[in-house]
Amino acid sequence: MLDFAIFAVTFLLILVGAVLYLYPASRQASGIPGLAPTDEKDGNLPDIIVSSSLHEFLVNLHEKYGPLVSFWFGRRLVVSLGSIDLLKQHVNPNRLLDPFETMLKSLLRYQSSLNGDTGESHMRRKLYENGVTKSLQSNFALIQKLSEELLAKWLSLPEAQHVPLCQHMLGFAMKSVTQTAMGSSFEDDREVIRFRRHHDAIWSEIGKGFLDGSLDKNMTRKKHYEDVCTWAVYFLTTSEDVQQNLYKEMDRVLGKGPITHEKIEQLRYCRQVLCETVRTAKLTPIAAQLQELEGRVDQHTIPKETLVLYALGVMLQDSSSWPSPYKFDPDRFNEELAMKNLSLLGFSGSQECPELRFAYMVATVLLSVLVRKLYLHPVKGQVMEAKYELVTSPKEEAWITVSKRS
Repeated sequence: MLDFAIFAVTFLLILVGAVLYLYPASRQASGIPGLAPTDEKDGNLPDIIVSSSLHEFLVNLHEKYGPLVSFWFGRRLVVSLGSIDLLKQHVNPNRLLDPFETMLKSLLRYQSSLNGDTGESHMRRKLYENGVTKSLQSNFALIQKLSEELLAKWLSLPEAQHVPLCQHMLGFAMKSVTQTAMGSSFEDDREVIRFRRHHDAIWSEIGKGFLDGSLDKNMTRKKHYEDVCTWAVYFLTTSEDVQQNLYKEMDRVLGKGPITHEKIEQLRYCRQVLCETVRTAKLTPIAAQLQELEGRVDQHTIPKETLVLYALGVMLQDSSSWPSPYKFDPDRFNEELAMKNLSLLGFSGSQECPELRFAYMVATVLLSVLVRKLYLHPVKGQVMEAKYELVTSPKEEAWITVSKRS
């Protein structure tokens, strides 16, 4: 009888353990509010797909449950932080690694290790930053030349003609990236068009993989150059005052001469315009880190090996951090706190990624050429909707018109 009782208890424990492993709904998310899995195998993936993007899913989740939420990606627990205050609390022993690589490796079931490749990641980042710095210095004249070519193209258009902003910015970005990275062979427009065809196909797969976790770890992951320029020009068309203030600064600092690498630092208002562009567009809506050791945020325990998302798109339009968050207002970055918040989110200062630094430089050169020669106008009745992937871009073509400054 005793043997049977021991057997029964043992069998029951094994059964309970199997249920806990096989059915994620039965596992507790450490008391963190959020969703139970809607599918035994896929967790909350069906909910994400219904929401159209991971960012929009997180917006709805944080609106319903608050700044700290949890959900399930397959059988993996995911915790999302939706406020800057919680981000400040999140102390993670794995230090600062590449956020996209961290997220994708986690979703693809890569094993983490406290003795892993942290040093290698920092070494790679340092080499990458040095490479970007050298590229900025050696290709400054090229970026200016390409900006002048775009200006000439726009000046040749009738004033009433609608300009396909996304198409032109993509072409400008393609030429900038290919020629700075791969040299003069991409001066031929046919080579750029061929490259763009492959780019569009790959980026389509990246967007799909970002949603369903099927992304290959070696794929390209960012296209900041194109989208910073696109959103900056678009937002300038929506505010004559901001456009005029930017023109005045350009005229005061640069006069009639060309922009130089040294004078970029003096264009303080231009940098505020670009910072506000990144914030308003929610340029990078999500970042991530893997919780190497058990941690705590807001009195809640985050278990080891949990994927922690930083819902940057939610934080960038949180009214507790940004007054009138949906208004395009570069003047908000006159305040030191606003710059600190943006730096904390990785869009400025020491946490700024090399790609974004390059994008800021390219956008500054482009604006210095366009704004001093052109008025940028919106097309009446146009409603701009965003598409949220790894980088936020317009869902459809953005149309503008231009006219020559007298």
